[in-house]
Amino acid sequence: MGEDETGQSRKRSPWGALALVMLTGLAMVRNGVNTDDGPPQPTAASAVAVTAGQLPANPPSPPADMEVLEHSSVQRVRIPTINVDAPVMTVGLDAEGWIDAPPPQDRNLAGWYLNGISPGQRGSSVIVGHVDNAQGPAVFYGLGSVKPGNQIEVERYDGRTAVFEVYGVEVFSKDAFPGARVYGDTGYPELRVITCGGGYSKAGGYEGNVVVFARMVEAR
Repeated sequence: MGEDETGQSRKRSPWGALALVMLTGLAMVRNGVNTDDGPPQPTAASAVAVTAGQLPANPPSPPADMEVLEHSSVQRVRIPTINVDAPVMTVGLDAEGWIDAPPPQDRNLAGWYLNGISPGQRGSSVIVGHVDNAQGPAVFYGLGSVKPGNQIEVERYDGRTAVFEVYGVEVFSKDAFPGARVYGDTGYPELRVITCGGGYSKAGGYEGNVVVFARMVEAR
């Protein structure tokens, strides 16, 4: 998720088209020169059960008595190892039915889809942010350097904080984004943090997306 060299936001993809892609199991976070999407939590893909063999190796085992949280909006995300401490806005649909994304002009802002799973609930919640904008690096510029074992803290508006441990970082082509694998239900409270990644060209923008896989290990 970036911005073109003029500083103008790129055209967004209609919800209907994106929903159709989700239903085929190929949900994508689009980020070429003609799009500027923040991915919602795709309900169709999130209903799919994901087996351990489809996930990165060695996900953490949460404590047996760990509390699973109820639904709540998201207030802030922190990734200490890459110095991320950013407010989180809800993103939804605008008046024309397009998917909103965090404004690219704000370099330190992430987005969480209003109708998605909350971080801390069972299922895979999703937080997105730009990798850069016309002024330079943005909130998730360093996301690709996150390592397994690093922690992500998500502060919620109900006063609770969900703490996730990273267990995988992968880059997927925007043309073959494995929606069911990324968004599917593992049986645990999980988090996916997504930004643009892969190769870049002026003609085509970023070729893929960096996806961080993390599992909740603490609720406080």
